Amino acid sequence: MKLYNYWRSTSSHRVRIALHLKGIPYEYVAVNLLEGKQHEADHRARSPMSKVPVLELDDGHRITESMAIIEYLDDIQATPPLLPRDPYLRARARMLAEMVNSGIQPLQNRSLNQYIKKVLGADDKTFTHHWIEQGLHALEVAVAETASRFCVGDEPSLADVYVVPQMLGSRRFGVDVEVLPTLRRIEDACAELKGFKDAAPDRQPDAQPGA
Repeated sequence: MKLYNYWRSTSSHRVRIALHLKGIPYEYVAVNLLEGKQHEADHRARSPMSKVPVLELDDGHRITESMAIIEYLDDIQATPPLLPRDPYLRARARMLAEMVNSGIQPLQNRSLNQYIKKVLGADDKTFTHHWIEQGLHALEVAVAETASRFCVGDEPSLADVYVVPQMLGSRRFGVDVEVLPTLRRIEDACAELKGFKDAAPDRQPDAQPGA
């Protein structure tokens, strides 16, 4: 399989975590978002919305959107499971992941920030900081119901795969994550696992230290 992705993309980071946790080999293909490579014709053919990540399967079929990719990986490689078997906990893991996927991360996308700044002439940094901070504080409250070592019990789940990249991305926008004790504790627990370490942005072949 090939993963078309960008080292600092939080959506790409999620998929790398899932691949590494499950031990699924893949070819890393960098798509430089800062250079606009996502808008070139060859990538638009892979991703009509000009986004990353894109997972290209051995048979040439492609999947976009991190949630769809990760659930596909969970279907083809059952261990370790990223969705709990218990129906309630399974729904909670999805819920927490969607709070990030739908409620926080889209508001920090580079394309949105550029539109706010260049087209609307508004302060994109203040806008993004506000919505990330509000979303993370809500997530801190929501995760408390099922949190143990990880977001949902004592094993990493889909929720952790989404929380860790978001915490990292939030720091880039100046959000104080140290006031979120449950999320910080979970982040530290994830940092001990090889799958999370190997997927980290600064370990990727296209990483740009200090960028």
